[in-house]
Amino acid sequence: MENILFPDKKIVETDYFKIEQDWEVPISWFFILSAKKTIKSIADFTESEALDFIMLLRKVRLGMREVLNIENIGLYQNEATEHNFHVRIFPWHERMKKFDYKKVQSIFPIMNYAKEQMATEDIIQEVELNVQKMKEYMKK
Repeated sequence: MENILFPDKKIVETDYFKIEQDWEVPISWFFILSAKKTIKSIADFTESEALDFIMLLRKVRLGMREVLNIENIGLYQNEATEHNFHVRIFPWHERMKKFDYKKVQSIFPIMNYAKEQMATEDIIQEVELNVQKMKEYMKK
């Protein structure tokens, strides 16, 4: 990766999965839930992995609502990728309205805009503060 802004911004890790702030995109609360083993599909989960996945996803979503006041998110997973299994947990912020707000096809233009225009010191500090808030929440 060419532009890693947030190395090692892990929110939580279980036996099977981890959740991290997206490494390259300066959007607060944009998390990636990824499998620790090499798989491509949710269909490849064991029963234990499936249970861990849904409980972890539910808890981070509750935290986004309760701690960070994020009312709407998008969940995006693509099996047709060279990357290991991961789900993008994408928060819909009011400031995204100019990008055809809350539509799946908007996610990449928003990510590109954030990389090009939002990598400011203030926004990076905001992202890091919110990572810390979510870490604390996930310890409960």
